[in-house]
Amino acid sequence: MVSTVTSDRMAEIRERAAAAPPARERNLAARIGLPEAALIAAHAEGDGPWRSVPIAAAPDRLMPVVQGLGEVMALTRNEHCVIEKVGIYEGWQGGDHAGMILGPEIDLRVFPKHWAHAWAVEKDGEDDLRRSLQIFDAAGDAVHKVFLREGSDVRVWDAASKALCAEGGLPDFAPRVPTEGPKIDPAKAGRLRDGWRRMTDAHQFLILVRRMKLNRLGAYRIAGPPFARRLCPGAVVAALEGLAGSRLPVMVFVGNAGCIEIHTGPLDRVAPTGPWINVLEPRHNLHLRADKVAEVWAVEKPTGRGPALSVEAFGVRKEEVDHHEPWAELVAGLPAPEETPL
Repeated sequence: MVSTVTSDRMAEIRERAAAAPPARERNLAARIGLPEAALIAAHAEGDGPWRSVPIAAAPDRLMPVVQGLGEVMALTRNEHCVIEKVGIYEGWQGGDHAGMILGPEIDLRVFPKHWAHAWAVEKDGEDDLRRSLQIFDAAGDAVHKVFLREGSDVRVWDAASKALCAEGGLPDFAPRVPTEGPKIDPAKAGRLRDGWRRMTDAHQFLILVRRMKLNRLGAYRIAGPPFARRLCPGAVVAALEGLAGSRLPVMVFVGNAGCIEIHTGPLDRVAPTGPWINVLEPRHNLHLRADKVAEVWAVEKPTGRGPALSVEAFGVRKEEVDHHEPWAELVAGLPAPEETPL
C-alpha cells in the first residue's frame, strides 16, 4: 500500500513533468532534478498518457519472460552512448554474478547486482501504444530497456506485468556512484607487460588487471606501445566512418555497470547529427556523443587465433582467427596525439 505522503509526492512529480518542455524521459527527469526511475515510478498512479507497473528486477525472473515476447528492440545506454538492436532474446544463461543472452542479433552481458528496480511501462503515442520493460540501478539510472514491436506477443507482456508485480511507491534511490578514474601504478608496468605477452585469450586481460589492482584505463596508460597506443578523441568517429560500407565485420560494445550490449557485423550507414555520430540501420542503431569522448586507445591483445585489435570495439571473433588485416590497417591510420601523458 502506498502512503498518502508518497502518493502526494508522486502526483507532484507528474505535475512537474507535465509542466516541463517535452523531452525523452531521461532528459525530462534531469530537467526536473530527479533520477529517471523516479519519473517512471510516479506514473504508477494517475490517468496521464503513460502508466507504469512495478515488477521484479532480477534477471533470472525477467529474462525467461522476455524470451517469450518474440521480436523486440533491446536498448542499452550510458550517459553518452546508446545502442538499439532488434531481434529475439535467446539462450539466457543466468548466474549470481553475471548472465548472458547469446542470440544471433541480441547479445548481452548482464550483471544482476545492478538490476535494482524495474517497471512495465505503457505510453500513448500519436498512432499507437508503446509498451516496454525498463530496468534501473539503485541510483535510478537506466540499465536496460526492452521495447515491444508490432509482432511482439502482448499476451506475454500482460501476464508478466501481473506475475512479476512488485511493491509499488517511490523507491529510495542511492547516491550515484561516480565513474572510476584510471588506477595507475607505474612500478607495475614491467609485470603488466610480461603478463600481457603471455595472454592466450583476450578475456584474460581483465583477470590480469584485477590481480594487479589496476583497471582497464590505468593499464592502457602504463603499458604503452605495442600493447596500447593512445589516439586522438576523434579516432572513434574516424573508425566508424572508415567502417561504413566497407562490409568489414566488427563487434561494437556499449554498456554501463549493469549491462553490456553487443552488435556483431558490418556497419552500413554512419551519419553525424550535431554532436552525435549515428549508425542508422533497420535492425541496429548506435548514437554516440562524439564531443564527450575524452580518451581513445588502440589496444592489441595476443590470442591463440592471432592478435585481437580494438578501438572501443573489437574485430569479430571467429574460431579460426582473431585478426583482420583490413581492420588493422584502418586502426593503424587513425590519428594519435603528439604526446601520451599518464
